[in-house]
Amino acid sequence: MVEWVGSAWNTLPEPLRDPVALAIPAFALLLAIEWLAAIKLEEGTKGSYKGADARASLGMGVVSIATTTAWKTLALFGYTALYVYVAPWHLPADAWYTWVILILGVDFLFYAYHRLAHRTRIIWATHQAHHSSEYFNFSTALRQKWNNSGEIIMWLPLPLLGIPPWMVFVGFSINLVYQFWVHTERIDKLPRAIEFVFNTPSHHRVHHGRDPQYLDKNYGGIFIIWDRIFGSYADEIERPHYGLTKPVDTYNIWTLQTHEYRSIARDVAASRSWRERCGFVLGPPGWSPSGERTTETTLRSS
Repeated sequence: MVEWVGSAWNTLPEPLRDPVALAIPAFALLLAIEWLAAIKLEEGTKGSYKGADARASLGMGVVSIATTTAWKTLALFGYTALYVYVAPWHLPADAWYTWVILILGVDFLFYAYHRLAHRTRIIWATHQAHHSSEYFNFSTALRQKWNNSGEIIMWLPLPLLGIPPWMVFVGFSINLVYQFWVHTERIDKLPRAIEFVFNTPSHHRVHHGRDPQYLDKNYGGIFIIWDRIFGSYADEIERPHYGLTKPVDTYNIWTLQTHEYRSIARDVAASRSWRERCGFVLGPPGWSPSGERTTETTLRSS
Protein backbone atom coordinates (compact mmCIF):
# COMPACT_ATOMS: atom_id res chain seq x y z
CA MET A 1 0.00 0.00 0.00
CA VAL A 2 2.87 2.37 0.79
CA GLU A 3 4.23 1.91 -2.73
CA TRP A 4 0.78 2.57 -4.19
CA VAL A 5 0.51 5.82 -2.22
CA GLY A 6 3.92 6.97 -3.38
CA SER A 7 3.39 6.18 -7.03
CA ALA A 8 -0.09 7.72 -7.12
CA TRP A 9 1.16 10.93 -5.50
CA ASN A 10 4.25 11.20 -7.71
CA THR A 11 2.30 10.76 -10.95
CA LEU A 12 -0.07 13.58 -10.02
CA PRO A 13 0.71 16.81 -11.94
CA GLU A 14 2.52 19.23 -9.65
CA PRO A 15 -0.15 21.99 -9.74
CA LEU A 16 -2.82 19.51 -8.69
CA ARG A 17 -0.85 18.36 -5.67
CA ASP A 18 -1.65 21.63 -3.97
CA PRO A 19 -3.91 24.14 -5.76
CA VAL A 20 -3.49 26.47 -2.78
CA ALA A 21 0.22 26.88 -3.58
CA LEU A 22 -0.70 27.54 -7.20
CA ALA A 23 -3.07 30.31 -6.08
CA ILE A 24 -0.58 32.11 -3.81
CA PRO A 25 0.48 34.70 -6.48
CA ALA A 26 -3.19 35.60 -7.02
CA PHE A 27 -3.68 35.87 -3.24
CA ALA A 28 -0.73 38.25 -3.00
CA LEU A 29 -1.96 40.39 -5.89
CA LEU A 30 -5.52 40.69 -4.55
CA LEU A 31 -4.22 41.48 -1.07
CA ALA A 32 -2.01 44.27 -2.46
CA ILE A 33 -4.88 45.74 -4.51
CA GLU A 34 -7.23 45.70 -1.53
CA TRP A 35 -4.60 47.25 0.75
CA LEU A 36 -3.91 50.06 -1.73
CA ALA A 37 -7.66 50.66 -2.09
CA ALA A 38 -7.94 50.88 1.70
CA ILE A 39 -5.21 53.53 1.82
CA LYS A 40 -6.90 55.54 -0.92
CA LEU A 41 -10.50 55.24 0.21
CA GLU A 42 -10.22 55.18 4.00
CA GLU A 43 -7.90 58.08 4.73
CA GLY A 44 -8.76 59.56 8.11
CA THR A 45 -10.84 56.58 9.24
CA LYS A 46 -10.07 53.43 11.25
CA GLY A 47 -9.97 51.53 7.99
CA SER A 48 -10.12 47.85 7.13
CA TYR A 49 -6.40 47.15 7.63
CA LYS A 50 -4.02 47.36 10.56
CA GLY A 51 -0.39 46.47 9.99
CA ALA A 52 0.14 44.37 13.13
CA ASP A 53 -3.10 42.51 12.58
CA ALA A 54 -2.31 41.74 8.94
CA ARG A 55 1.21 40.58 9.84
CA ALA A 56 -0.22 38.21 12.45
CA SER A 57 -2.60 36.79 9.84
CA LEU A 58 0.21 36.31 7.34
CA GLY A 59 2.37 34.66 9.98
CA MET A 60 -0.34 32.18 10.87
CA GLY A 61 -0.85 31.48 7.19
CA VAL A 62 2.81 30.71 6.60
CA VAL A 63 2.96 28.28 9.53
CA SER A 64 -0.32 26.66 8.42
CA ILE A 65 1.26 25.69 5.10
CA ALA A 66 3.71 23.46 6.96
CA THR A 67 1.22 22.09 9.49
CA THR A 68 -1.40 21.35 6.84
CA THR A 69 1.17 19.52 4.72
CA ALA A 70 2.05 17.35 7.71
CA TRP A 71 -1.61 16.55 8.44
CA LYS A 72 -2.30 15.75 4.78
CA THR A 73 0.72 13.45 4.58
CA LEU A 74 -0.55 11.53 7.60
CA ALA A 75 -4.09 11.43 6.22
CA LEU A 76 -2.95 10.18 2.81
CA PHE A 77 -2.01 6.78 4.25
CA GLY A 78 -5.29 6.43 6.14
CA TYR A 79 -7.40 7.49 3.17
CA THR A 80 -5.49 5.15 0.89
CA ALA A 81 -6.11 2.20 3.22
CA LEU A 82 -9.84 2.96 3.23
CA TYR A 83 -9.90 3.47 -0.54
CA VAL A 84 -7.94 0.29 -1.36
CA TYR A 85 -9.28 -2.15 1.25
CA VAL A 86 -12.69 -0.88 2.39
CA ALA A 87 -14.40 1.19 -0.33
CA PRO A 88 -16.98 -1.00 -2.16
CA TRP A 89 -16.14 0.62 -5.50
CA HIS A 90 -13.64 3.05 -7.03
CA LEU A 91 -14.98 6.08 -8.87
CA PRO A 92 -13.07 7.03 -12.04
CA ALA A 93 -11.02 10.21 -11.68
CA ASP A 94 -11.72 11.20 -15.29
CA ALA A 95 -15.53 11.06 -14.96
CA TRP A 96 -17.42 14.35 -14.58
CA TYR A 97 -19.77 12.89 -11.97
CA THR A 98 -16.83 11.99 -9.71
CA TRP A 99 -15.81 15.64 -9.64
CA VAL A 100 -19.40 16.73 -8.91
CA ILE A 101 -19.61 14.26 -6.03
CA LEU A 102 -16.22 15.47 -4.81
CA ILE A 103 -17.00 19.20 -4.85
CA LEU A 104 -20.46 18.79 -3.31
CA GLY A 105 -19.19 16.22 -0.82
CA VAL A 106 -16.24 18.31 0.33
CA ASP A 107 -18.43 21.38 0.70
CA PHE A 108 -21.17 19.59 2.64
CA LEU A 109 -18.62 18.00 4.97
CA PHE A 110 -16.93 21.39 5.38
CA TYR A 111 -20.30 22.87 6.37
CA ALA A 112 -20.88 20.06 8.89
CA TYR A 113 -17.39 20.37 10.36
CA HIS A 114 -17.55 24.16 10.44
CA ARG A 115 -20.86 24.11 12.28
CA LEU A 116 -19.53 21.50 14.71
CA ALA A 117 -16.43 23.65 15.30
CA HIS A 118 -18.61 26.55 16.41
CA ARG A 119 -20.71 24.37 18.72
CA THR A 120 -18.05 22.15 20.36
CA ARG A 121 -15.50 23.97 22.45
CA ILE A 122 -12.52 21.64 21.98
CA ILE A 123 -12.92 21.94 18.20
CA TRP A 124 -13.62 25.66 18.50
CA ALA A 125 -10.20 25.92 20.15
CA THR A 126 -8.64 24.91 16.82
CA HIS A 127 -10.80 27.30 14.78
CA GLN A 128 -11.15 30.43 16.91
CA ALA A 129 -7.83 31.90 15.72
CA HIS A 130 -9.41 32.46 12.32
CA HIS A 131 -12.10 34.57 14.01
CA SER A 132 -9.75 36.53 16.24
CA SER A 133 -9.16 39.48 13.90
CA GLU A 134 -11.25 42.60 14.36
CA TYR A 135 -10.64 43.41 10.71
CA PHE A 136 -12.15 41.72 7.68
CA ASN A 137 -9.95 41.67 4.62
CA PHE A 138 -7.99 39.30 2.41
CA SER A 139 -5.26 38.91 5.01
CA THR A 140 -7.91 37.53 7.40
CA ALA A 141 -8.45 34.65 4.96
CA LEU A 142 -4.83 33.61 5.60
CA ARG A 143 -5.34 33.49 9.39
CA GLN A 144 -5.65 29.71 9.35
CA LYS A 145 -5.60 27.10 12.12
CA TRP A 146 -2.62 24.84 12.69
CA ASN A 147 -4.57 21.79 13.87
CA ASN A 148 -6.40 20.13 10.96
CA SER A 149 -7.14 16.87 12.77
CA GLY A 150 -10.90 17.47 12.87
CA GLU A 151 -11.13 18.11 9.14
CA ILE A 152 -9.01 15.04 8.40
CA ILE A 153 -11.53 12.92 10.28
CA MET A 154 -14.49 14.66 8.64
CA TRP A 155 -13.22 13.79 5.14
CA LEU A 156 -13.23 10.03 5.85
CA PRO A 157 -16.53 9.41 3.98
CA LEU A 158 -14.96 10.58 0.71
CA PRO A 159 -12.42 7.74 0.21
CA LEU A 160 -15.08 5.36 1.54
CA LEU A 161 -17.30 6.53 -1.34
CA GLY A 162 -14.55 5.50 -3.73
CA ILE A 163 -13.05 8.92 -4.43
CA PRO A 164 -9.27 8.61 -5.00
CA PRO A 165 -7.37 10.04 -2.01
CA TRP A 166 -5.46 12.61 -4.08
CA MET A 167 -8.79 13.98 -5.32
CA VAL A 168 -9.93 14.54 -1.73
CA PHE A 169 -7.01 16.91 -1.17
CA VAL A 170 -7.56 18.67 -4.47
CA GLY A 171 -11.24 19.13 -3.64
CA PHE A 172 -10.49 20.62 -0.24
CA SER A 173 -7.88 22.94 -1.74
CA ILE A 174 -10.40 24.15 -4.33
CA ASN A 175 -12.82 24.81 -1.49
CA LEU A 176 -10.16 26.74 0.44
CA VAL A 177 -9.08 28.79 -2.57
CA TYR A 178 -12.70 29.77 -3.24
CA GLN A 179 -13.09 31.05 0.31
CA PHE A 180 -10.22 33.51 -0.03
CA TRP A 181 -12.21 36.03 -2.08
CA VAL A 182 -15.18 36.13 0.31
CA HIS A 183 -13.00 37.76 3.01
CA THR A 184 -13.46 41.38 1.96
CA GLU A 185 -15.60 44.43 2.58
CA ARG A 186 -14.84 45.78 -0.91
CA ILE A 187 -17.49 43.66 -2.62
CA ASP A 188 -21.12 44.50 -1.97
CA LYS A 189 -24.03 42.13 -2.42
CA LEU A 190 -24.05 40.31 -5.76
CA PRO A 191 -27.04 39.47 -8.01
CA ARG A 192 -29.77 37.61 -6.16
CA ALA A 193 -29.30 34.29 -8.00
CA ILE A 194 -25.61 34.18 -6.99
CA GLU A 195 -26.37 35.20 -3.41
CA PHE A 196 -28.99 32.44 -3.18
CA VAL A 197 -26.67 29.58 -4.17
CA PHE A 198 -23.09 30.60 -3.42
CA ASN A 199 -21.17 31.83 -0.41
CA THR A 200 -20.34 35.49 -1.03
CA PRO A 201 -18.51 38.29 0.81
CA SER A 202 -21.84 39.49 2.19
CA HIS A 203 -22.66 36.04 3.59
CA HIS A 204 -19.20 35.59 5.04
CA ARG A 205 -19.15 39.02 6.67
CA VAL A 206 -22.17 37.79 8.62
CA HIS A 207 -20.27 34.67 9.62
CA HIS A 208 -17.38 36.75 10.99
CA GLY A 209 -19.64 39.12 12.91
CA ARG A 210 -19.75 39.05 16.71
CA ASP A 211 -23.13 40.78 16.81
CA PRO A 212 -25.86 38.64 18.47
CA GLN A 213 -27.94 38.41 15.28
CA TYR A 214 -24.93 37.10 13.35
CA LEU A 215 -23.50 34.53 15.77
CA ASP A 216 -23.44 30.91 14.54
CA LYS A 217 -24.61 31.75 11.02
CA ASN A 218 -23.50 31.14 7.41
CA TYR A 219 -21.08 28.23 7.75
CA GLY A 220 -20.94 27.39 4.02
CA GLY A 221 -17.69 27.14 2.08
CA ILE A 222 -18.53 27.39 -1.62
CA PHE A 223 -22.31 27.00 -1.36
CA ILE A 224 -24.68 28.83 1.00
CA ILE A 225 -27.50 26.39 0.24
CA TRP A 226 -26.52 24.17 3.19
CA ASP A 227 -27.22 27.06 5.56
CA ARG A 228 -30.57 27.70 3.89
CA ILE A 229 -31.50 24.01 4.13
CA PHE A 230 -30.38 23.46 7.73
CA GLY A 231 -31.55 26.77 9.25
CA SER A 232 -28.22 28.50 9.90
CA TYR A 233 -28.60 31.28 7.31
CA ALA A 234 -28.74 35.00 8.07
CA ASP A 235 -28.82 38.02 5.77
CA GLU A 236 -26.38 40.91 6.16
CA ILE A 237 -28.59 43.70 7.45
CA GLU A 238 -25.95 46.10 8.77
CA ARG A 239 -22.16 46.13 8.81
CA PRO A 240 -20.95 43.52 11.34
CA HIS A 241 -18.49 44.09 14.15
CA TYR A 242 -15.75 41.52 13.70
CA GLY A 243 -13.73 39.35 16.05
CA LEU A 244 -14.24 37.33 19.21
CA THR A 245 -16.80 38.42 21.79
CA LYS A 246 -13.93 38.48 24.28
CA PRO A 247 -10.90 39.86 22.36
CA VAL A 248 -7.56 38.21 23.01
CA ASP A 249 -5.75 41.56 22.69
CA THR A 250 -2.51 40.23 21.25
CA TYR A 251 -0.82 39.80 17.89
CA ASN A 252 1.37 36.95 19.12
CA ILE A 253 0.49 34.13 16.75
CA TRP A 254 1.30 31.37 19.26
CA THR A 255 -1.04 32.91 21.84
CA LEU A 256 -3.75 33.43 19.24
CA GLN A 257 -3.57 29.75 18.30
CA THR A 258 -3.35 28.25 21.81
CA HIS A 259 -5.11 30.51 24.33
CA GLU A 260 -8.43 28.66 24.15
CA TYR A 261 -6.76 25.33 24.92
CA ARG A 262 -5.33 26.89 28.07
CA SER A 263 -8.74 28.27 29.01
CA ILE A 264 -10.26 24.81 28.62
CA ALA A 265 -7.52 23.31 30.81
CA ARG A 266 -8.16 25.90 33.53
CA ASP A 267 -11.91 25.28 33.46
CA VAL A 268 -11.46 21.51 33.59
CA ALA A 269 -8.99 21.80 36.49
CA ALA A 270 -11.51 23.89 38.44
CA SER A 271 -14.42 21.54 37.70
CA ARG A 272 -16.13 19.68 40.53
CA SER A 273 -17.66 16.78 38.57
CA TRP A 274 -17.28 14.79 35.39
CA ARG A 275 -20.40 16.49 34.06
CA GLU A 276 -18.65 19.85 34.35
CA ARG A 277 -15.43 18.51 32.82
CA CYS A 278 -17.29 17.10 29.82
CA GLY A 279 -19.31 20.30 29.48
CA PHE A 280 -16.24 22.51 29.37
CA VAL A 281 -14.63 20.29 26.71
CA LEU A 282 -17.55 19.09 24.60
CA GLY A 283 -20.15 21.77 25.23
CA PRO A 284 -20.48 24.91 23.09
CA PRO A 285 -18.14 27.86 23.61
CA GLY A 286 -19.37 29.74 26.64
CA TRP A 287 -20.92 26.67 28.29
CA SER A 288 -21.36 26.94 32.05
CA PRO A 289 -22.55 24.45 34.71
CA SER A 290 -25.62 26.60 35.37
CA GLY A 291 -26.79 26.05 31.81
CA GLU A 292 -26.45 29.71 30.84
CA ARG A 293 -24.13 30.40 27.93
CA THR A 294 -21.60 33.03 28.97
CA THR A 295 -20.18 35.66 26.63
CA GLU A 296 -16.60 35.38 27.88
CA THR A 297 -15.56 32.39 25.79
CA THR A 298 -18.27 32.36 23.17
CA LEU A 299 -17.35 33.02 19.58
CA ARG A 300 -17.81 35.74 17.13
CA SER A 301 -18.06 34.59 13.54
CA SER A 302 -15.64 33.31 10.90
